[in-house]
Amino acid sequence: MAKISLSLQPSEGIAARMAATIYAAYIAAGRVPDGKEKDWMQRAINEAIWIARTTDDAIQSDHEMG
Repeated sequence: MAKISLSLQPSEGIAARMAATIYAAYIAAGRVPDGKEKDWMQRAINEAIWIARTTDDAIQSDHEMG
């Protein structure tokens, strides 16, 4: 098996974990039909990004306050 190298920034890793959790919930709920896995994974990624951006807009970190 080929070794895969992946280098994510911390925020990308958080978004990837969020997307994986959302996607797993779709699978557990029986919402992902055979052959549509890629579409539902993309949906989970989009939703994770939306959650991250909404959170970023709602919360100011110390360095953003200047």
